[in-house]
Amino acid sequence: MKLAFSTLGVPGLPLSEVLALATAHGYHGVELRAHPEEPVHPGLGPAERAAAAAAFTAAGVEVLGLAGYARVAAPGADEPVLTEIRRLLDLAHDLGAPFVRVFPGGGDQPAADADATAVRRLTGVAERAAALGVRILLETHDSHRTGAAASRVLGAVGHPQVGALWDVMHPWLGGEQPSETYRALAPYLGYVQVKDIASADDTTPLPLGAGVLPLTECVDVLCRHGWDGWLCWEYEKRWYESAAPLPGLLGAGRAHLARLLSEAA
Repeated sequence: MKLAFSTLGVPGLPLSEVLALATAHGYHGVELRAHPEEPVHPGLGPAERAAAAAAFTAAGVEVLGLAGYARVAAPGADEPVLTEIRRLLDLAHDLGAPFVRVFPGGGDQPAADADATAVRRLTGVAERAAALGVRILLETHDSHRTGAAASRVLGAVGHPQVGALWDVMHPWLGGEQPSETYRALAPYLGYVQVKDIASADDTTPLPLGAGVLPLTECVDVLCRHGWDGWLCWEYEKRWYESAAPLPGLLGAGRAHLARLLSEAA
């Protein structure tokens, strides 16, 4: 498997410094938080996009994907959500990124209503994604935190350019075992976000292996089924200012993931 980290862990850091961290610590790729607070976001012009893509190429690091914030199951009009996804897809294409992350965001609607909204919107942008060579990934998060919930939507969409992003924390918080999550998401899985936390009540990010999330089990089930995609460390420093700085943890984090992969092989 290839290893990446998310720029959510280094909020606002210039792209040159992000790439220097990736190369120094042996990460194959970077997931870019696509938000106006960050150096890379959908508001960039053509020259800035070309420069960002060239910087990745020069560093020998891949753009794993764009972590967007479109909420495909959210109440309200479709067009603002679809426009947001289209902008993410265009940016991903320009950067050579294979994936765009979206959230469910269904809130407290009845599940059937949230599912129907998400299916309609994802179906509406699937062909554009296909034309651009980018895959939209619905993250296990908020209203659809388990693999079972996300797979209801993805199965109904039924398009190869619409898949799943398995954030290992949310299904665990939802009471789902890694083997169950994998079974639900396997037909759709794009990549996996790994992380660690102290407890279900304290989700402050910790170094990988220092918390309670079942990372060993997740890696084991992926290896057992021959899955060979990406593991991306999403360290939520942006939302937890008290968390230790990510740069000093990257080397040990990569070593921990490499050890889990070796033991599972």
